[in-house]
Order: sequence, then structure tokens, then C-alpha cells
Amino acid sequence: MALLDGSVEVAELTADLDIHGVTTVGWDDLPALVASRESASSRWVWADVRDVYPHLLSAGVRVQRCCDLRLCHAILAGSTYVEWAMGADDARWRQPDPPASEDVPSLLDLPGGATDRSLAEIVSEHRRQQQAAAASTHPERIRLLLAAESAGALIAAEMKFGGLPWSEQVHDRQLTEVLGPRSLPGGRPAKLERLVEDIREQLGNPTINPDSQPDLLRALRGVGIGVQSTRQGELEQVQHPVIAPLLEYKKMNRLLTANGWAWMAAWVRGGRFHPDYVPAGVVTGRWATRGGGALQLPKQIRSAVVADPGYKLVVADAAQLEPRILAAMSRDEQMARASRRGDLYQALVDEEIMDTRAHAKVAMLGALYGATSGGGGQLMPRLIRAYPKATGLVEDAARRGERGGVVTTWLGRSSPPPPDVWHAAQRRASQPEATAAEQQAARRQARDWGRFTRNFVVQGTAAEWALCWMANLRKLLAALPSATTDESAADIDQSAAEPRAGRAELVYFLHDEVIVHTPARLAGEVEQAIRQAAAEAGRLMFGSFEVNFAVEIAVVDDYGQAK
Repeated sequence: MALLDGSVEVAELTADLDIHGVTTVGWDDLPALVASRESASSRWVWADVRDVYPHLLSAGVRVQRCCDLRLCHAILAGSTYVEWAMGADDARWRQPDPPASEDVPSLLDLPGGATDRSLAEIVSEHRRQQQAAAASTHPERIRLLLAAESAGALIAAEMKFGGLPWSEQVHDRQLTEVLGPRSLPGGRPAKLERLVEDIREQLGNPTINPDSQPDLLRALRGVGIGVQSTRQGELEQVQHPVIAPLLEYKKMNRLLTANGWAWMAAWVRGGRFHPDYVPAGVVTGRWATRGGGALQLPKQIRSAVVADPGYKLVVADAAQLEPRILAAMSRDEQMARASRRGDLYQALVDEEIMDTRAHAKVAMLGALYGATSGGGGQLMPRLIRAYPKATGLVEDAARRGERGGVVTTWLGRSSPPPPDVWHAAQRRASQPEATAAEQQAARRQARDWGRFTRNFVVQGTAAEWALCWMANLRKLLAALPSATTDESAADIDQSAAEPRAGRAELVYFLHDEVIVHTPARLAGEVEQAIRQAAAEAGRLMFGSFEVNFAVEIAVVDDYGQAK
């Protein structure tokens, strides 16, 4: 499918990916055409899901499968599984390179937008991608990743369109309880204003603005508090009467700024919060958002996520996902056996590898994130002896990163290489005239990059599992009956706020957590579908190697009850 000025070209492709018939329709007529050609065997090929699918959704048309060429190109172009022959048109599909930085990537860079392509360009790119996948060192894995990535793009668009059920009344009440009554534009709520007065009194400065970090730092130093920043961790080390009200102000002001009344006005419409997800918005394949903070909903306001009358929220959390992913990737049978006992951290205690569950958790997170000192570093030798394959996998990824190498997830997403400034620092340090400071800086940067690659392989593979989980769950939910066809559905709210009244819908995703908004009578079937989808995601990715991907589920009336 190709977008033109005011119209769309739609072509059917043969098994050899040749064009077989082209239909041109107006933009307004596209949903009817798609609906007429949609079937269980259809797979729509689009340059970018974001260009087409929202228009179809607004007309009540959903598709089962697609191929998002923009997302798939980014995977194939960077994967060590694939030999990618760069073509003249490649730059039009490739994501822009992130800016050079001396820091380890924060993994929060958003991808660039797509450009309209002709039908010939789209077919050519699709053919090239299919050929690259077939010729890869792991074609089955790559194909699964491309399918899962494209399914994620559909799910993101559907969740944005449908929205997360949201009670503005509950949200307003929560804000008022925490911050005080809503203030006039430009003013602060009452409780915040009282904290500002307390801060000014303790600092002896009647005009200080605590929102200005330079002014606040000068005022703090003026009373003998020699902090380098206003970060919570640093302020908590200080003994002074101003610290308590200042920390409380910063906490409350974050809520007001990130999820206050202005946020509600911008993001909540018709009883729904409509987040703008960005699939693969971070380099590991994890999602990001363009605004609204869907991936950072604070606990104070989660009770505003309220199911419609006659509905429930089924909140599912994949428990201890990354350690279980590590067990499956490494084929560490002892660690996999521990996963099948339920609580993986407690299994470490039961097997007398660790003395407490808290130490087990610290040790496992240390293995995943590269703790070399503190509690995690001290406990690592025990974990290495117990799970040599699992710890060996992340240690190898770390060493590869320290040498400037690239690592790859289970299905085939590869890490970016270190930036030029990283390589420059390593070259300087290797010169005979290098100073001790330059050598120390190069070693630090090498270790930092090693920690990045250590976690990349596990976090990225966990993101792949989550995509497979959601794709499976979406398919299972679509197969459930509509509650509105049942006589017991009299209490179901069939208002316009619910795009597909009476059906169970995925409405929220947070890395390893999903929420399904479902008619109450279908909640049990939804819970079963969630567990089935999790097990199937494990089988799809790791075959017969048995790891228990445990899922904790709560059926609630509001999100706050699930925590």
C-alpha cells in the first residue's frame, strides 16, 4: 500500500512478491477497501503503520497482521544475523544515527519519522527485507522478530485509539487531596504554596523560587549547605530544617507538572487517556512515548484508571522477567529449574545458594546490571558457581562491549557500536604518551559500555518476549465472544467511550505489564488467555527448553487496587 496525494495505491503480491493488480482509491474510501480484503491469511505491507492504521481504526476497521517496513528495516540494517547490502534507497528507510556522546546511551532516543514512498519503493523494500531474512544466520528468529515488531505497531495504534479508561473525577480528587484545591493559572496549589513559604523562611530568602535550580543552589550554599545539585539522593544526606519541606515540595511539584490538571486536560478525552506509544523507541526494542508519560504513571494517580460499569481491569505482570529470560537464553538448566518453582529469588534461598531472598535479588540484579562493588559484587561469586551458563552469557556480553564489540538479542536485534568519542578515548589511552588520567578515563568508559551491552542482550530479549506475549494475547482476545451478545450483559456500558463495547481489549502496556479492559463475565477467560499467551511466547522463542514465565494477575475495578 502506498500513499499518494489524496489517494492510495493498493496492490496484491504474488508468492514471489510480484505485483498482481493495482487498485487506486481515495483516502476516505480506503477503510472499506481494506475491510473487503481483510482475511485470516492477509498480511498488509505498509511503509509505516502510523501513516495508515489510525485512519482505519477511526472508521472501525482493524487488521490482523501487517509488516511495518520502517521498523523492520531498522532491525535488519543493524542485526549481526543479517548481511545487509546497502542500496541507493537505504538512507530513506534508515533511522538517523543518534548524536555522538561520551556517555553510555540512556536508551531513550526516539526514532525519526518516515517519508512517503511510492508503491514500487515499498514492494522493492519488502522484497529486499524478505530476502535478507531468508539468508540470515537465524531466519526463523529474524522472521519472528519482524512479525512481532509489526504486531506491536498495530497494538500501539489500537491502544492509543481506544485509550485507557480514566476517571477525571477520581484524578481531580487525588490531586486535590495531595496538592490542595486547583489554583488559578500561573499560581501554585495551596499545599505547595505553604511549602514554598516554609522553604523561604528556612533559607532566610523571601523571594527564592524553588523551581529555579541555580537560584536554589545559591540559596542553599548561602546557609552553609554545600551540595552540588538538588537531586533527592544528595539532599537526603544533609541535616538542615529546609531539607524536609524542600524534598516534599519537589515530590509534589513533580506530580503537578507530570500528571496534574494541565496533563489531564491535554491527554484525557471522553473518559479515556490516549497515550502516544513509540514501538522500539529505545535501542533495546523497548517502547517509549512521545508524551503523556504512559510508561511512568505514578502510584498516587493509578486509582484514576477505573473500569467502566460492568467491566473489570485484568492487570498482569510478568514476574522476574529478565532473570527468566536469561535462563532461557543461556540454556542454564539449573536456573530454569529454579524458575519452575515459582519465585526465582526464593528458589536461590531454598537451594542454599543465598541466605536471604533480599540477597538473592541483589545478586541477580547485579549479574544483569554489572555490579562490581557493594552487596551485588560480593554475592556474585555464589551466583557464578550456581548458574555458570547464565552468568557466563552476561559476562561474555560485557567483555564484548568493553572491547567495543556489538551484541545481539535472542531474536536478532543488535546493539549500536560505541560512538566515535569512545573509540577516540581508547586510542588515546593506548598511546605511549597517554596520561594516567586518560588511561583511567578510557578504562571507565570501557566498563560503562560493557555494562550497557551486558544488559542489552537480556533487556532486549525481554522486550522481544513481551511483543510475542502481546501479539498472542491480542489474537486470543479477538477470539473471545462479545459480552453484548449475552443476556447477562445488561449492565455493560455501550457508550461511545468504548470503541468496541462488550469486547475484551488490551488498553495498557508497561515493559512487562499489560492491562486488559474486559466485560466482567469474561474476566476469567481473559486471565486464562494471558497465561496461555505468556507460555506460548516462551515456546515461540525458546522452543522446548522449559522456563516458567510466571505471570501475576489481579482482577480489579481500578488500577490502584492491583498494587
